[in-house]
Amino acid sequence: MKYKLLVLDLDGTLTNSKKLISARTRSTLIKAQERGITIVLASGRPTYGIVPLAEELKLAKFGGYILSYNGGTIINWKTKELIHESLISSEKLPLLHEMAIKNGVEIISYQNEHIISETSENEYILYEAFLNKMVIKEVDSFTDAVSFPVPKCLIVGKPEKLQDLEKEMNTTFGHEMSIYRSEPFFLELVPLNIDKAKSLQKLLHHTGHTREEMIACGDGFNDLSMIKFAGMGVAMANAQPVVREASDYITLSNEEDGVAHVVDRFLN
Repeated sequence: MKYKLLVLDLDGTLTNSKKLISARTRSTLIKAQERGITIVLASGRPTYGIVPLAEELKLAKFGGYILSYNGGTIINWKTKELIHESLISSEKLPLLHEMAIKNGVEIISYQNEHIISETSENEYILYEAFLNKMVIKEVDSFTDAVSFPVPKCLIVGKPEKLQDLEKEMNTTFGHEMSIYRSEPFFLELVPLNIDKAKSLQKLLHHTGHTREEMIACGDGFNDLSMIKFAGMGVAMANAQPVVREASDYITLSNEEDGVAHVVDRFLN
């Protein structure tokens, strides 16, 4: 089988613990694109948080794609064409905000380069800002500031609080949106049935490729669907046990250029 698409999760997969792409991995991926491989960056991050990595890998030059918000948004990074977008209705946002406040945790969303939040001091919001190289825009009222449909909200807080809140929110809103933790301290709120595999299916329909021509690499729970979907699903050595069990191949860790190892082994 000649693989033509390489789908990469970012944190824990493409980037190392410093949230950087190593020199070896960067060079290997650029050479792969020069040979005709199409790269897709698929992450729960907002689009703005993916762009620096897309630019570093020259996706605009080679015709790569960005799947942001866990696949809620799909963009052709060469043409900037918006291929697909799913949004949470603005009418739902006050209800989500109310539940977050009632449980003593913070809710945020995104607009361009800004993280919109009622506080700029929360350690988890500061980490999200660092992760995505975004600026925290502190507002008096989240619901006044976010009065438009959004691809994602994020609730942040102590893991023990979010564990209980995740169950409560799924009971209340689970029929309307997808609610899951991407980290113990991050509770993701996205439109219903948004996941990486479903978005990749839409992308394949757009490009004319097949799933058998795709390699997907990841490490986290939200990578599980795409690893099962791809022609070859690859788990990082540092992946969650359930992700490793579901994969066709386990590569080296994100600290050992595991993505470059996949390219050298299967895309040369």
